[in-house]
Amino acid sequence: MSAAEKQPVFRFAPSPNGRLHLGHAYSALFTAAEAKKADGRFLLRIEDIDLVRCRSEFVDGILEDLAWLGLCWDVPVRRQSEHFETYFKALDTLEELGALYPCYATRSEIRAAVESKADHPRDPNGAPVYPGLYRNASARAEPERPYALRLNHALALKLVREKLGHRPSFQELGCGPSGESGSLPVTPEIWGDVVLARKDIRTSYHIAVVVDDALQGVTHVTRGQDLFAATHIHRVLQVLLDLPEPIYCHHPLISDDTGRKLAKSANDQSLASLRESGVSADEIKQELGFAGL
Repeated sequence: MSAAEKQPVFRFAPSPNGRLHLGHAYSALFTAAEAKKADGRFLLRIEDIDLVRCRSEFVDGILEDLAWLGLCWDVPVRRQSEHFETYFKALDTLEELGALYPCYATRSEIRAAVESKADHPRDPNGAPVYPGLYRNASARAEPERPYALRLNHALALKLVREKLGHRPSFQELGCGPSGESGSLPVTPEIWGDVVLARKDIRTSYHIAVVVDDALQGVTHVTRGQDLFAATHIHRVLQVLLDLPEPIYCHHPLISDDTGRKLAKSANDQSLASLRESGVSADEIKQELGFAGL
């Protein structure tokens, strides 16, 4: 069976660091609706690599909330916390390519290095682009000192271009925050040298998500526009790790009356509290535009 003939595979991948809110409901329903439309599979993945913030009761809450919305998913559910060794192997491959380097920098060091430079670039999340401290460091020099692993984005892009013969791109069926769609060029420069293995958990969202999407056969990545810019890093990693390229579809975010996107960190009203107050799942679907799902 050719790639074009394979059944489409979609996934909803929340992090269990709080209860789901309307924004999560929209993303889950959007993904389920797209899977249904394409006669594809709908997967649920628990992205719980952050062992400090993620908790088992929130995993139970995710399952409860999604079932209340009437969603069904393939089993077993993949939990990232059970697959760290898989992510370590991917990092080993990138180290062998010379695309990673150890970074001992603290946040205060980075802040001190850029605070006097008014024109220092910012990444898509608004943080200062890493100023290159320790770019030529060696882990062997200070083996006992904690360090993160950063992607040398310039070298990584060079390797990718040599491999493909051109700058990579990604296919966007939804749209970015500024309306971007279609075949879009990959520009990891906007992020600089991102962290691919944190000091504490020795991996990152970027590594775990591309590895899991490939292992689970995900063909369509549907997620919010807040993750649109991360695709530039993910495509670079997919090429370097010889992973298949999925189709991307970034959907709009659900905002409150002031235009602020909903977030767990802001303690926005959870689906559980809405349910307890008497709101029905059908009312939620109606409000979010998925009445027929």
